[in-house]
Amino acid sequence: MSTHSGTVSRPAVVPDVDSLVSRYVTPGMHLHLAMTMARPNAMVYALARQFAGRGEFTVSTSATHTAMHALTMSGAVKHLITCFLGDTYPTPRPNPLYRDLVRGTPFSCELWSLLSFTQRLMAGATGLPYAVTSSLVGSDLERGLTADAPDARPDTGAKYLRVGEPAPGERPFALVERLRPDLTLVHGACADRRGNIVLVPPAGEGPWAAYAAEQGVIATVERIVPDDFVDAHPERVVIPGQRVIALCEAPLGAHPQSLRGLATGDDSGDLAGYRDDYVFLTELVERLATEDGAKEWYREWVEEPAGHAAYVRKLGAERRAELTLATQPLTPREPTAPPPLPATAEPVTRAERTVVLGARAIVERVTSGDYDTLLAGIGVSHLAAWLAAALLRERGIRVPVCAELGFYATDPEPGDVFLFSQLHATRSQQLGGIPEILGGMVSANPRCLGVLAAGEVDADGNVNTSLLADGRWLTGSGGANDIATSTDCLVLSTASPRKFVERVAYVTSPGTRVREVVSHFGRFRRTEDKAGTDVPGPFRLATWLPPGGDGPTRPEDAVATLTRWPVSSAGCTPEPEVTEAEIAWLRSLDPQGHYR
Repeated sequence: MSTHSGTVSRPAVVPDVDSLVSRYVTPGMHLHLAMTMARPNAMVYALARQFAGRGEFTVSTSATHTAMHALTMSGAVKHLITCFLGDTYPTPRPNPLYRDLVRGTPFSCELWSLLSFTQRLMAGATGLPYAVTSSLVGSDLERGLTADAPDARPDTGAKYLRVGEPAPGERPFALVERLRPDLTLVHGACADRRGNIVLVPPAGEGPWAAYAAEQGVIATVERIVPDDFVDAHPERVVIPGQRVIALCEAPLGAHPQSLRGLATGDDSGDLAGYRDDYVFLTELVERLATEDGAKEWYREWVEEPAGHAAYVRKLGAERRAELTLATQPLTPREPTAPPPLPATAEPVTRAERTVVLGARAIVERVTSGDYDTLLAGIGVSHLAAWLAAALLRERGIRVPVCAELGFYATDPEPGDVFLFSQLHATRSQQLGGIPEILGGMVSANPRCLGVLAAGEVDADGNVNTSLLADGRWLTGSGGANDIATSTDCLVLSTASPRKFVERVAYVTSPGTRVREVVSHFGRFRRTEDKAGTDVPGPFRLATWLPPGGDGPTRPEDAVATLTRWPVSSAGCTPEPEVTEAEIAWLRSLDPQGHYR
């Protein structure tokens, strides 16, 4: 990327991933791990192998899961800037590696929401000292980033600055400090030898981190293609070669995560994509549940392979074939047909009741005409959004369901319950990125309804997915805070005194815009805003579905025993029993029962 006598040099093409990392990464750097659907996981493993115990890196990455756990276990990270730490498959959950995060173990950490994190990259990429955001306001994320926070940088002051009072009718906003890493690490579908990188959407954070990097980009790609290919398809290039220092080929370089395929049209044939390796991801969660299991997994998949090629060989030809995705859509784009009713059905679980009641609440709010878009958070929330969209289609109403990494108007692939599956990408009407979805479709769209899950939720609608009262880390915000601070929301959680608390231990997402909280025994709705103010009224139990078994038989008893909320149940109406059609739809979306 250097210039000599007016000529721009081509990036270096190196033979393998470990050589790429060893040549261009030095201890103490700020490394950014680009967050597209295809993570730079081959380079993450190489960093863990080469810099274990001595990297002292500052790492920024929007979500810390999957292969990033290897870098955590290596001890190479000194400070992390992120939005999420935990696991996302088979269900979103805490990972024991980060249990003591608040105590500075395994590293110091700076926490953001997904949109505000991306906006920081955009500021860095466009040469500005700050970006403007309406995220974080009123949350404990905001309070952790003010000038007196322990990790505030002394040279620039606060990373987050609230800006005055908003104009009437406008949301409050703040300035967030730009993010400028030394190097950005990217995994792309392909690149030419001039360094032009093709990324296949959904784009996640897109090209912003590549432009924000002080030194530039080092990249792995599935294949290096002839320059003629890029010259014929310039619209596919997301990161220009001027930003790229060096690159190498690394087939399956995003494993165990996914990459969409690409029709190249050259003599080497189409570039096949691959899906998320659910077997690998499930085993990873199970083995990292214990200290001994984590050490053995790290030895087997990080230390023992001599490099990426050995890692791929270890996966085996059969598994690699099973993961392969065609370059064309796998299924027709027509919406999924209603599933057949089950001949026999297992009892409906509390989680399934919560999802069904949540879907009913969404259907009511969409049919009332108040909302025309759904933003599905991960967990029982995205199942409720998917189910509601299916039930609305039966009424002739089409409502687009979006997901934060860039999915718009998705009809999910039957049987694949993972929110961010590449199979759903082929069944979407648009594939964009975080700014388009969390910015354009949520923050700028007053008719979007956010659908969120909660670790804890209190009687003011505040949601906690970050930190428990005993100091244990949960997962963090992801995009939830961005949604809750900018649009009306519906929150889902099975009810228990541990989840429906009087006051959350940490406000990840403020409850001001939460209109309804759905439990397995009924739906809590807000009364109207207090007269002459923007202050929302209190919740009350609006509908009631007896939980059955030895559970409470009266609504007031359910509120008293299954929640710590001081709310009224007077005047609540009966909620119809879950129907066979509803449960058939739901179980067709989650046939493995991950959310039962």
